[in-house]
This record gives sequence, C-alpha cells and structure tokens, in this order.
Amino acid sequence: MSRARAAKKLAQAAAYGGGGLGLIGATLYGVLTAEAEYAKRVIGPARFYPTSGDGLYGRYPGHPITFAMLGDSSAAGYGTESPDETPGVILASGLTDLAERPVRLVDVSRTGAKSTDLAAQVDAALQDGPHVAVILIGVNDVKAKMPPSTSVRLLATAVRRLRAANCEVVVGTCPDLGVVRTIMPPLRQVARSWSHRLAAAQTIAVVEAGGRSVSLGTLLGEVFRTNPTMWGRDNFHPSATGYAAASAALLPSVAAAMGVGTESFVHPELFRGEAILPIAEAAVQAARRAGTEVAATEVGGRERGPRGRWAALRHRRRHPKAEVDRVEDHTEETPDTVPVGQ
Repeated sequence: MSRARAAKKLAQAAAYGGGGLGLIGATLYGVLTAEAEYAKRVIGPARFYPTSGDGLYGRYPGHPITFAMLGDSSAAGYGTESPDETPGVILASGLTDLAERPVRLVDVSRTGAKSTDLAAQVDAALQDGPHVAVILIGVNDVKAKMPPSTSVRLLATAVRRLRAANCEVVVGTCPDLGVVRTIMPPLRQVARSWSHRLAAAQTIAVVEAGGRSVSLGTLLGEVFRTNPTMWGRDNFHPSATGYAAASAALLPSVAAAMGVGTESFVHPELFRGEAILPIAEAAVQAARRAGTEVAATEVGGRERGPRGRWAALRHRRRHPKAEVDRVEDHTEETPDTVPVGQ
C-alpha cells in the first residue's frame, strides 16, 4: 500500500469509525510515557504563570483580531520561563505586525491535553468569538494509547466546530517523534513512520473539515537535529528558541488564513516545489517536509477530481520576526481563562 493510500485509509477510518492500535507498538507507548515522567522531574510540574499570556497585542488602530490557541504542551510552551516565550504570545505578536491591527490572544491550551480535551477547549475559545485559531495536539494521544483514527476524528470535529463559527483554523500536524534524541533505533524508525502517517491523516481530515494544516515534521528539520539550543532541559520538549522557530513556521499560514501579509494572495510557485495535488498526495508530501502548508483549492471551478479533493501544497516563507519579537506591545488585561498550565 502506498503512503498516500495508507494515509487516506486512516483518515477514512477516522471518519467512519474503526482503526485500532496496530499502527504503533506498545514499546513506543512505554517510551513516550517514560519521557513524559522524566520531563516532569527535570522541568517540574506545568507552570501557572502569575500573568497569563492572554491579552491585547499591538498598538494599531482598528477592531482587534481574536486569536485562539488550542492544544497540548507544544501549544502551551511547556518548559518556558515566561508567557512571552510561549507560541501563543509569539504568534499574536507576529500577527499584529503583519495585519497592522491589534490582536487579542485567547490561550486555552493545556499541558497534558489529549484530543479528547479539544471539545472543552473549543467551547472555551468560542466564548470569545475567535477569528482564527491554531491547534497543536496529538503526542499525548499516543501516551494514552488512543487509536490514531479516534485522535484524527476528534481533531476534525474540533476544526468543523470552529469553522462553523466562521473561525479560520490552522493545525500544526504531529511532529516527527523520530527526531527526539532519547528515542533510540530501531524504535526511532517506528516513531518516524508512525508520526508521518498520523500527520498525513491529520492533514486530510483537517482540510476536509475546512481548515489548513502546517507540517511541523522535524520542527524545522536539520536545525533541531543539529542545534542543541532548540531543545529544552529534558531533551524532549523544545526550548524557548525552539518554540519560537516552530512559531515562525506557523505564522505565515496564520497570516494567510486571515488574508494579511505579502504572501496571502500569491499562487503556488512551481519552482519552489509548490503544487496543486489530490489531497492524499499533498498530505504525504507535506509530512516529509516541515513548514509545508496544505489547504483546499479548486481546479477548473471544481473542488474534487478523480482522486478526491484538490489541495494546494505551499512552502510559505517563514517570518524571522516571529523568532525575535516577543511582547513589546503587550497590554496586560485580566485574563478570562485559567493561566497556562496542566
């Protein structure tokens, strides 16, 4: 079975039920659970910051863009020293400059969250009427031994609910667990294969639900493999620098979803490896290269071709500003939600 067919089969299992634990062995579950316990000992319990990252960013005129951050520790920025270093704050700071409008951050992500927690997070986010949302989730589903099809189905449901409320959605797909240093061969190859397959299935489900995906892959590839400063003290979660780099990969797609920034209306460029493909093929290609965006498109006025929905595969240019700007324009407010934490 080709990778595209395998990803499509998993996405279909998510849509119609079924799809057990056969994609991944019990050994990997055990390793990831052990890594999580080790992270707690090294970093300590999830931080409850004295001041949440929620608030208004940017000193621009106009009605604020409400931006919601949902997901697990990768969304909450587990291991960082302050809210300023979390992905939600970094993305809000970058988006306000690209849109030249204030951005209101509503961060409902939680360390330890699983896809089963997305429904409650969507409930909380929708109370603020978000215009755009970012979701980062999935690794804790592995530790909880959740069938991949269930994980994908819950993600798709969350995307549909947000889209039904006229909220644009960007999902960072499952990162490549094979890049984690403490996972050794041959388990590393198993982890990489599983991660790619789940990321591809997530992409198919997200695009079918009306969102767009961004492949986190190896969280910027060689940079994370060769640069130790990208990793936190536990060598499992990113450092503040690593979170900033991942946010820089997500920001162009968040801006494009809102129709702001220089690349929002640029057509796919063939010389950059961009293309319009059947969704399953686009999903597999995206899983192999970090920072790749996949979104629904049309060909000749049609959403679907002989092999399913058409999708645009994009390699949007990252905005380095996201890596260095923190919260220079942050106006503190009383948070409406519980501060970031477990």
